[in-house]
Amino acid sequence: MPKYAALSRPRRPIAVGSPRRERSVPAGTGRGIDAALLAWREDHAVALILIDALGPRSFCAGGDIAAVHAAGKLGEFEGARNFWRDEYRMNARLAEYPKPVVSLMQGFVMGGGVGLGCHGHPRIVGETSQIAMPECGIGLIPDVGGTYLLARAPGHLGEYLGLTGARMGAADAIYAGFADHFIPEAIWPELSAILVETGDATAIQPFIEKPPEGRLPAVQDQIDLYFSAPNYDDMLERLETSVSPFAAETLRILHHNAPLSLACTLQLVRDQRAAPDLRRALTMEYRYTYRAPAEADFLEGVRAAVIDKDRRPRWERSGIALASEVAEMLAPLGAAGLKFTEERR
Repeated sequence: MPKYAALSRPRRPIAVGSPRRERSVPAGTGRGIDAALLAWREDHAVALILIDALGPRSFCAGGDIAAVHAAGKLGEFEGARNFWRDEYRMNARLAEYPKPVVSLMQGFVMGGGVGLGCHGHPRIVGETSQIAMPECGIGLIPDVGGTYLLARAPGHLGEYLGLTGARMGAADAIYAGFADHFIPEAIWPELSAILVETGDATAIQPFIEKPPEGRLPAVQDQIDLYFSAPNYDDMLERLETSVSPFAAETLRILHHNAPLSLACTLQLVRDQRAAPDLRRALTMEYRYTYRAPAEADFLEGVRAAVIDKDRRPRWERSGIALASEVAEMLAPLGAAGLKFTEERR
């Protein structure tokens, strides 16, 4: 097991984190968690899985993309591909797990953190929770099954969240289907102790409260108006002709994000809405992330957001991505495609 993941405690909690990058998931963690989940699935002494974070700051803000960037600059891509392959297999196992998977998601829950915390049940959020899929800002797409989750959000909220990377507090995360319950974080230590002691996921019920009001329901009508457009060109036109401050801010974010990522995300979310299936979502996402480390836009996006932190990416594609470019990024990988280690249970 990787030294960064505490995978063996009473009642089997999983603690996620890294002493080097507190909020990131190091390489090997997905494989380690997947192996533990497989072992515990048939262990009758294990009643539930509790996923929490190492340290008080954040649940998980994603994978260690700085390491992926460094390897990509050297032309080394297999490490990143292996990382994503192992992670996606673990995401599928969490979603299909026959026992309760309780996640306590404080602070930032982004990218890989969504894959860890948002596929099981019950999913708990608190006052500091900030859930998002901001990958279009670094030349990636919402992955770890994110396109599946986004497609299930009300109306066309999935397109909005996926393309803009907008953050969701507790109420909005519940509204969008990324979380189940709000419990004040001051109670979490007591709640964790009860879950570990009893192994009973229903023990959360007395602690559930109504979260502070979110912002998304109030803008749902606008989101549906703009993001129901049949294609990205029309979506931009609807936003550009609006006098709404919400539309102006949304347009600013879209112009900042990677054109190819935006086009691929739009297609993947809509494909999942038409035929939802988590494994198929992960398979399609892997086609993009498999190719991404060799893409100039991914390397540039990580440079601007994580390495130099100038927040000024210079994308290789300055306009709307062509349909042929989207098709190329999402084309089957043949023998290199994502394969799951087991049939569906």
